[in-house]
Amino acid sequence: MRIVKLTEETTQDILVNMLKRSPSQYGAYEDTVKDILEDVKTRGDEAVFAYTEKFDHAKLTPDNVRVSEAEIEDAYHEVDADLITVIRKALLNIRAYHEKQKRTSWFDTQENGTLLGQKVTPLAVAGVYVPGGKAAYPSSVLMNIVPAKVAGVRKIIMTTPCGADGRVNPVVLAAAREAGVDEIYKIGGAQAIAAMAYGTQSIPKVDKIVGPGNIYVALAKKAVYGHVSIDSIAGPSEILVLADQKANPRYVAADLLSQAEHDELASAILITTSEELAQKVNEEVETFADGLSRKEIIRKSLDNFGYLLVAENTQQAIDAANQIASEHLEIMMEHPFEVMTKIQNAGAIFIGDYSSEPLGDYFAGPNHILPTNGTAKFFSPLSVDDFVKKSSIIYYGKEALEPVHRDIITFAESEQLTAHANSIRVRFEEES
Repeated sequence: MRIVKLTEETTQDILVNMLKRSPSQYGAYEDTVKDILEDVKTRGDEAVFAYTEKFDHAKLTPDNVRVSEAEIEDAYHEVDADLITVIRKALLNIRAYHEKQKRTSWFDTQENGTLLGQKVTPLAVAGVYVPGGKAAYPSSVLMNIVPAKVAGVRKIIMTTPCGADGRVNPVVLAAAREAGVDEIYKIGGAQAIAAMAYGTQSIPKVDKIVGPGNIYVALAKKAVYGHVSIDSIAGPSEILVLADQKANPRYVAADLLSQAEHDELASAILITTSEELAQKVNEEVETFADGLSRKEIIRKSLDNFGYLLVAENTQQAIDAANQIASEHLEIMMEHPFEVMTKIQNAGAIFIGDYSSEPLGDYFAGPNHILPTNGTAKFFSPLSVDDFVKKSSIIYYGKEALEPVHRDIITFAESEQLTAHANSIRVRFEEES
């Protein structure tokens, strides 16, 4: 990994480099995605099945596009019982954490008879996209479904690509059933996003689509936003570690590699006040990488988006971390909780030597669907809030409206909205 002195200039260079990974930078794919969306919108099932055969080499029909109960039962026989036990333990933690995020409706009454409030209502139908292909991510299945379930969403449907044999990864199916999914469909890619956004003869339209995917999925979600809601447009994974001279270089190196192995566009950054630590971390990275199964991906990731940054002091390190606004931020410093209070921008913050990023990925409970590409400056992790909507409640009786009705008329007329003013005035015309 490259060791770089941290300056304002190098920080800006890193920000520019990392933005190259954003799905928004891949406009060359947009026309293809647009064509798929329009085709599915027009032809429904026929288009979805055609794209599934073209891209996934599977022949689907209205009779087999939905995963059956028998297929889910078979999946349980294929998944190691110990893994099912671990999934259930993780679920308890994830559910408990998200239960604390639940909001309730509230109403406030005044002596003059007015009532103001907010009514919280869960979405009717949520759609969860789960990537397929070379890897299976049951942890992401849990993280997407559980907050929707806790929020009280009436129907949760999931789409995920199947193999050429028409089968879905059994671990993904088992995780989905454990989390409480209602329906699962064997489709992936932009065509799956289109099916959930517009609805087809076999696949219901949803109110919101959540979940990560490849560039086609990301651009499809971006394109249907507004027709339905989405969680975010997820970019490649990233980690930033803040560490001082007392940090364990083996821990730091291992944690940087834990994200670099995701894909060649993943970013792994250390910001430290100790050049000696940076050198040791670099040595440990080389040692670890040689023995890891995805070492080719790791090396490309680190070559393109890996940095060991040496800061002059702790405040400079914190300032840079806030500018980068990483998806995952680990703090391995002498006073980690004090540093944590100064972090403004991060998707998830991991404190201390034994709170490594995979703890959050799989088990601790907070959601691992996090903002990437600097969007932690204004986005939050996926939560129960993503699966509810809020309605304002307003009640005024005549006695409450009368003292203020002329104020409202004045305000409306200042905007030259005379019909607005008349809507208030007509209620008191007999008293004029």
